[in-house]
Amino acid sequence: MSFTALFVFASIYFVAVASPGPGLAAIVARGLAQGTKGAAPFIAGFIVGDLIWLTVAATGLALIAQTFELVFRLIKYAGCVYLLFVAWKIWTAPVRGDDVVARPADTAPWTSFLGSLLLTLGNPKVIVFFMALMPLVIDMSAITPLIYLQLMSMAFLVLTPVLVTALLLADRARRVFSSEKALKRINRGTAGIMAGVAVAIAVKS
Repeated sequence: MSFTALFVFASIYFVAVASPGPGLAAIVARGLAQGTKGAAPFIAGFIVGDLIWLTVAATGLALIAQTFELVFRLIKYAGCVYLLFVAWKIWTAPVRGDDVVARPADTAPWTSFLGSLLLTLGNPKVIVFFMALMPLVIDMSAITPLIYLQLMSMAFLVLTPVLVTALLLADRARRVFSSEKALKRINRGTAGIMAGVAVAIAVKS
């Protein structure tokens, strides 16, 4: 695959993942409410989800994905339920004015990973990119194992820094506030964001 084609793919993919959407909103909300602690599995779920959709597109399994539309719809709703659960935990989490890193009870790593994975697999924004936009810049019929690995590597190298940066900025913003009242407002605000993301994904076809 030529450098130019790979660069075009990376550029368009960067714009897609860095633009506001359910995944980025969930990352920011988590960073505001829980900081960076235990965030690796949550981020990994988003990355694996994107790579799964890239694989579906690259291997010509789009027709199968359409055939099993009900399965992906159920996956989408499962991801929404997870977001609502996290939103409830954040809303009800106790805070202390002398602890700017007060956070809700930790979620098991596998639960965090599975939740973000399901969210990504059912995220219309991700599906549209890999099923509709990616074929416009990549000749899907010419994808070889080497090109597939190049695309996978580039997707990983683009997505990971975007998610980590969003998380770190959100965590830094949280640390600016130290009063119990401010922390409670942040928790409830981020809980509202997560709940809103869940509803938005659930109602979007």
